[in-house]
Amino acid sequence: MDQTITEAERATRERIARHLQELHRLHLALAEESRALKRFTTEGRAEVEIGLASELIEQYLGASGAFLENMRGRFEARLALLRRGEPAFGGRSEQAPDHGAFWLGFSRLCAVLRRAGRHAEG
Repeated sequence: MDQTITEAERATRERIARHLQELHRLHLALAEESRALKRFTTEGRAEVEIGLASELIEQYLGASGAFLENMRGRFEARLALLRRGEPAFGGRSEQAPDHGAFWLGFSRLCAVLRRAGRHAEG
């Protein structure tokens, strides 16, 4: 059973890593597009560059902000259920490492969610 869980976790991590790589490629493509906008200014049409840059950034912020808010809401709604997954400790020292690792991971998730909330407010 543990091997199945480990394999499922590995496969999930690989899929997420591939998606993040694709997102990075899209960021690079958008950065290249933004660099190409300067041609409008060098042609004496700075207002076109200004308009396109504003649209690019507004649309990016809107899309990424909506995604971040969706993910934050999704995982905040699951915090109570996730917390119930705490490994039993019961004062038995052999279970303490699992208990500590669980709370470290849970605290990390809470901190990331707080950071995402501040980012959304900013």
